[in-house]
Formats: sequence, C-alpha cells, structure tokens
Amino acid sequence: MKMMQYKGYFGSIDASTEDNLLFGKLEFIKALVSYEGETVTGLKEAFEAAVDDYLQYCKEIGVSAEKPFKGTFNVRVGPERHARIMQYVHQNRLKSLNEFVSQAIDHELDRLEA
Repeated sequence: MKMMQYKGYFGSIDASTEDNLLFGKLEFIKALVSYEGETVTGLKEAFEAAVDDYLQYCKEIGVSAEKPFKGTFNVRVGPERHARIMQYVHQNRLKSLNEFVSQAIDHELDRLEA
C-alpha cells in the first residue's frame, strides 16, 4: 500500500470508483483522522492539512498528539525462546537483548528488501 508522510505522520491512499474520489486516514495512531481529494495533489494537500489540524486541535485542548511510533514494542516469544536468545546474547557478548532484536530485524528487512 502506498503511503504519504508529513511531520512524522503516515497517511493511507485509497480510491472510491463510485465517488471518483481519493481518500485516506492517518495510520498508526488511535485517533481517526481522515481526508479526501479529487486529485493526487488535492489528496496530498488534504493529508497535510489534516495533520496540521490534528496537531493544532491537540494543542488547543491541551493533550499530547499521538506519535505513530515510539521506538518500542513488546514481543511475546515464550520462555524457551527467551532463554535461548538470552544465552546467545551472553555467549556472544552482545550489549543487550535489544541489540540482538534490532540486529535480527535489520537483517530480515535487508533480506526482504534485496
């Protein structure tokens, strides 16, 4: 799926053949923020305006705007796999479990993108 990015926010791009309209919503946050346009340029402008409006609204009501990515997430791997990973981390003198997981993710993404 194609996406747009603006100020750290990501927006989807969808089309309605019935309405002859492009539309989307901010992805990776809980708040529902949508936008639409009749052209690609119009959709991009509406997306950017939706991000700006969302940020301004949050500021006006005194709440923190949701961030799409915090840089942390929980992964449930089960106790046996957790033990295997920690043994590997210790035996290979890696700094942390986070370092192992980050390297494994980078390796897999590089493999998939090749």
